[in-house]
Amino acid sequence: MALELGLWRVDQEPVRLQAVPMALESRLETMIESDPSLLGVDVLLIGRQVPTAYGKYIDLLAIDSEGVLHVLELKRDKTPRDVVAQLLDYGSWVQTLGQQDVRDLFADKNPGTAFDTAFAEKFGEAPPDLVNASHVLTVVASALDTSTERIVAYLNTVHGVPINAVFFRFFEDDGRSYLARTWLIDDAIQQATPKPRSTSGGTLAEWDGRTWYATFGQAPGGRSWEDGRRYGFISAGGGKYYSQLLRNIPVGARVFVFVPGQPRGYVAVGTAIAEAVPADDAVLTVDGVPTRFLDLDLQGDYTHPPAEDPADETREFVVAMEWEVARPLAEGVWKTGFFAVPLTACRLRNQFTIDEVSAAFGVDD
Repeated sequence: MALELGLWRVDQEPVRLQAVPMALESRLETMIESDPSLLGVDVLLIGRQVPTAYGKYIDLLAIDSEGVLHVLELKRDKTPRDVVAQLLDYGSWVQTLGQQDVRDLFADKNPGTAFDTAFAEKFGEAPPDLVNASHVLTVVASALDTSTERIVAYLNTVHGVPINAVFFRFFEDDGRSYLARTWLIDDAIQQATPKPRSTSGGTLAEWDGRTWYATFGQAPGGRSWEDGRRYGFISAGGGKYYSQLLRNIPVGARVFVFVPGQPRGYVAVGTAIAEAVPADDAVLTVDGVPTRFLDLDLQGDYTHPPAEDPADETREFVVAMEWEVARPLAEGVWKTGFFAVPLTACRLRNQFTIDEVSAAFGVDD
């Protein structure tokens, strides 16, 4: 039996409202474009009528906070089975899209708006490194026939194809219009269904093999960025989790340094000239003179109490840096969409951040 969506006005007794016969799909695309929250799924719209490589056009293409692409196809005047076949065809193309392909599609549909900025404004964080590891296919319609509903449910729940259908119906009552929405497959079922990973091999942002991200965390009575800027180092400690990430930075790595908190921002770009070593053993070259780290005139404190677990490593570790540019914290650089994660260090793949920070610092990216 085909899914039926009903709406009742409840006064002294329930009165069922009648759906309004109208060309619903002709308006839905515009409505969803202006307010994607109508879907009940939090997404950033990439574009409307997005061209594929096969000369056809996806009605609406969007991305969610996890980097999953959402393909939405409106039924319009297509037969129910035709719209499902069309959607599967689009899915076969979408799964080939890599990181840069998605960015290019967004740029084409949103000239003058940076993808990273729009993503951060929508979700409050930079885009994930892995984009389009999976995708979701959605039929948008006022109704489908029973056979098509069975096909969609069969593909999703039995074969794990990430396809679903969302139904919208218009109702009128006493001069007012209402829009109602329901999904064919319950969200809990859909989320439990495994989604295929992209086989394009290009969904992970490319890494140049050299550029790293590092945080220089500050705290009252703890480390001070002014020390790092003055003497040429980054450091981390207080637990093996923090120091181990810093110790992954190889000699020769180009490091973009971020200071979290308020104010926050990127404050330096430089090259690691030595491996991370415990602060007790670190030696930095200051004004041409090799000097023990702990003998420096430091504003911050780089000691930590020993861990209760002997296997943990609480010592502060130091990486000697040669700065290309190092600014006071008050002159740090920050824009919506910049990459910033609570990790001591990791590979930096976010080209938007690299380009913008490099331009602000006047260094070669």
